[in-house]
This record gives sequence, structure tokens and C-alpha cells, in this order.
Amino acid sequence: MFFPFSWILGTSEWLPFGLNPIDCFLQGLVGACGISVLCSLTRVYHFNQTCTESEVETKKKSSSPTSPLRGNWKTTVQFWSLTLLLSAVGSRASSLIVLEFSLRAVSAWLSAGRDADSRGLDLLLIQCQFSLGCCLTCTLDFLHQGAPHSSFSLFLAAALSWALASVGHGLWIHVARLYPLHSTERCCGKCITLLTSGHTILASLQRAVVLVFALATVASTAMVYDHFLCQKDALKLWIPLILCYTMLVVYIQEDQNQQTSSETLMRIVVVRLGALLVLMLTVGNWSDVLHILFTFLGEAVCLLPTQDLLQAVLKSV
Repeated sequence: MFFPFSWILGTSEWLPFGLNPIDCFLQGLVGACGISVLCSLTRVYHFNQTCTESEVETKKKSSSPTSPLRGNWKTTVQFWSLTLLLSAVGSRASSLIVLEFSLRAVSAWLSAGRDADSRGLDLLLIQCQFSLGCCLTCTLDFLHQGAPHSSFSLFLAAALSWALASVGHGLWIHVARLYPLHSTERCCGKCITLLTSGHTILASLQRAVVLVFALATVASTAMVYDHFLCQKDALKLWIPLILCYTMLVVYIQEDQNQQTSSETLMRIVVVRLGALLVLMLTVGNWSDVLHILFTFLGEAVCLLPTQDLLQAVLKSV
């Protein structure tokens, strides 16, 4: 079905991972499940912290427990939108997004280490949602290159990811509904476990995300080498990339030091993706530009429904 498009466009990059739309969809599904697990467990952590630090009256007045019930259809729309967007983003654009975010995460980690302030790292965990999805799709594409039964392996990975995402979302729904009651009456094993060890969820998430990005950085580096560095004009990619990223890091650090808000974080996303868009206009092809535009939509789909998480991080410090 996609062969005419590939012939007309003159490039195989119209399709992100080859000419098998099933593989594209399964990889996008795994990425969306990873984002879902991250958001669900982060919400569980912040809700647990709020309930631990608040009075019983405050917990009863809080609107957080009903939010997942009222917005359940929004979560479904967000999940499948991310699946389609991650399926559409090409491997070239995904690898650059992973490397760009990894470098920015390292600079933020070094800055937080000097300032002894964990707020930047917590905010970075919220901002990495779509980049995390790109990490998973890049890693799967790298591992399944040339595999004889790649579709079956991707199906198993998607099934496991779906199960993990379902468990994570179910845990968040259970906690939002019943944790204020069960934590006082101590009649639920899940809530008792969260009461005793819920404070370790965020640290475990951070370690898992770091591991995923570390593996994806290796895969992305290999993809960048295959797609860009083997070309004669490879310096045309790296020189603008280094210059744009250096200016971007300086801007981001100054902006975050002056003001930290949801509007500021959205502006930072636009600036860094705008830098990649300019880079692709310079050294990429038109399909790379299209994939970066898909990334803009993906970041919006991730960040706009998670304003509650951003506000929770901002208020926790």
C-alpha cells in the first residue's frame, strides 16, 4: 500500500522503520505504553506524597482522586495519538531527538549536582515523555534490524508493554479512588505498600529512565552514523548541531534560573525542537522536517495533559 508513496517521494524515509506498517505500529505502541507507565507511576508518587504531608480534611477536599475518572476518555485519546505519532516519526529524527535530550539531561544533571536542587531533575522527568517514547522505538528498531521474525518479536514486546501499562494505570486509578481511605484503615495490600515504600517510586523511575536513555543513546549513535556520518558532508550535520545545541543549553539554563513555570517549560520545548527543525532544514531532507513537525505534535500531546504533574513538581519544592 505504501510502495507508490515511496516511489513518488523518492525516499524510503517516508516510512519510519521500513515498509512494514505493522512493525511501525507495534513500535509506536511500545513507546506509548512506556510513556503511560511513566505518567501513571509519577502520579501515584505525587499523590502519595500529597496524602502523606496533608491533613485528613485536605485529602477529602482534594480534587485529584476524581480527575482520572472524569478524564479517562482523554487518557485513551492521548494514548492512541501517541501511538500513531511515534509510529510516524522516522528513525533519523528519533535518533537525533534521543541524542539531543540525552545531552540536555546530562547538562541539567550536572547543574543540579552543583546546586543541590532536585527540582530540575524532577521537571526533566516530566519533559522526557515523548523522548522516552522515541528511545523505545529507536532501540527496538536497532535490535530488530535484519531479524527474521521481527514482527513476532515486536508483538511480544507490545503485549508485555500493554500489560505493564495496564497495571500502572490500574494502580493509579486504585490509588486515586481509595488510597486516602485505605491508608488510614490499613485494609489494602497495595495501599499499605505505598504507605511504607511509596517514597522510593520516583528514584526507581529515574534509574529506569536513565537506563532506557543509556541503551537508546547507543542505538541512536549507531543510527546517526549509518544515516549521516557515512556521508561525505557529515560535518554539515555536526557543526550546526553543536552550535545550535550550545546556544540552546545557554538559553535553557538562563530561562530556568530566572523563572520556572509550565509556560516556560513549553517554551523550552518549542525552542529545542525549533533548533532541530532548523538543523533538518539545513542538512536533512524534507521527510526529516516532516518527522520533526510530528515531534512538535507529540510533545504537545504529552505535556498539555500532564500540567497536573508539572504543577505538583513545582509545588513540591
